[in-house]
This record gives sequence, structure tokens and C-alpha cells, in this order.
Amino acid sequence: MAEQTAPPVIREATKADSAVVRDALGVGIAVGLSGFAFGVTSAGSGLSLLQTCALSLLVFTGASQFALVGALAAGGNPFTAAAGAFFLGTRNAFYGLRLSQLLALPRAVRPLAAQWVIDETAAVALAQPTRRAARIGFTVTGLTLYVLWNLTTFLGALGAEAIGDTKAWGLDAAGPAVFLALLAPMLKTATERYTAGLAVLLGLGLLPVLPAGVPVLAAALAAPAVLWLRGRRLGDGTSTPAAGPGTGARAGTGAGPGTGARAGTVGKESQKEKGQDR
Repeated sequence: MAEQTAPPVIREATKADSAVVRDALGVGIAVGLSGFAFGVTSAGSGLSLLQTCALSLLVFTGASQFALVGALAAGGNPFTAAAGAFFLGTRNAFYGLRLSQLLALPRAVRPLAAQWVIDETAAVALAQPTRRAARIGFTVTGLTLYVLWNLTTFLGALGAEAIGDTKAWGLDAAGPAVFLALLAPMLKTATERYTAGLAVLLGLGLLPVLPAGVPVLAAALAAPAVLWLRGRRLGDGTSTPAAGPGTGARAGTGAGPGTGARAGTVGKESQKEKGQDR
């Protein structure tokens, strides 16, 4: 029996690895090509080719890079622009906490792997069923995205310098467009959509009255504001409770812990009544 079942197990493992590599390559290539937009935007904001490439090599987190060059292009203070970029980049620290447990990489490799802890690598790694698959997904996604992002950044900045005035070609809108394209798929829940909508209102509303770069920081207040309002609604009991543990037990219908026990009790009572009738 062992000789008959061994080959399918090996084939499944090989197929799983190839599937992870395929998915990781798809994500890395798709997102890596957007480095063109960053290179063009960065060059249009006044940064040199060397400064643009250094940002992609050392910072390597698209949202923070777009926020930085966007604030600089609007005439914002460099320190304010850097603060907004740093604030956006702090989310990677939380990814790192989760990935450190999942990947369990050797200590010598962790400082190098930390450079690749971004949205895409975290999403691919966390979607895998095993540690081996998570390591493969993280590595392939990180390597592909890092190489392509830096290459396309260089080509985009080089092309922007050859074009000249990027605003005349409408390329100054490339950065915000790519940023929205990266953000939109992440807004999956109502809370996330409300937070994004309020952040847009704060950012646009404060843009005429605050220095460039500051509205981005102020827009971050949308997150605690929405969470506070959501907490009050739940505390007051005005929101409809979603189906979850115990819901079916309280209502007497639906799935949930305790539902099966209640049904079993009713069944036993019915059997006892039938025995008494007999």
C-alpha cells in the first residue's frame, strides 16, 4: 500500500509548489510594472534620477513612495512629506510580526527578508496552507517585485527626463491613479470603505487651508473616528448583530455553539414522550 500511495503525494507536493510560484510571479510582475508610474511621478516632482532610484532601492514600499513624491510635487515641506510616508509605512511592521511567526526564518536572514515585508508579499505568504508554501510565496513575490520595481523605476525616471515636462503629457496623474488602483481591492468591508471615504473628505477638505503634506496626516484621523463610531453603535445595540458564535443558540435557529445541544435535548424529550405513550 505504501508503494502505491507514495507517487501521488509527491506529485501533489510538486504541483502545490508550482502553483505557489505561479501565483507569486503573477503578483510580482503585475505590481512591479507600476514602478514606471513611480519613476515618472518622482522625476516630475523634481527628484533626480539617483534620488528616485535610491527611494525604490532603500524604501521599497509603493504607497509611502507615492505619498512622499506627491507631497513634494505639491510643494510640501520635505519633513512633512517624510512624516506622511513614514506613517503609511508603519503597517509593514505589523505584517512583520505575523510573518516572523509564519515563516520562522533563520536569524541571519531576517534583516534581509525585512526589506521585502510589504503588502503583496504578506498577502501571498499568508494565503498559503503550509510554512513551506508561505516561504516560497514570500521569496518569489519579494524577489520578482523588488527586481521589477527598481528596474521600471529607473526606466520611468529616465523616460520622464527625456520627455521633459510630465504635466504637459498628463503623467503627473499617474501616481495617484496607481495609488487608487492598489488601494481599491483592499477595501472589502463596510468599515474599511467608510474609513477610506472619510479620509478622502478630510484630505480634500483640508487641502486648501493646510500646507502641502499635512492633509495626508490629518486624513489618518479617519480610522480612529470610524472605529469610535462603530464601537458606540455596537455598545448602544443599534446595529444588527451578525451571525456568529451563539447567535443561533439565542434565536433558536441557525448554526452556532449550543444549537446542536439544544436540538439534542428536544430530541431526547420527544423520545421520552413516545416511550411513555407506548
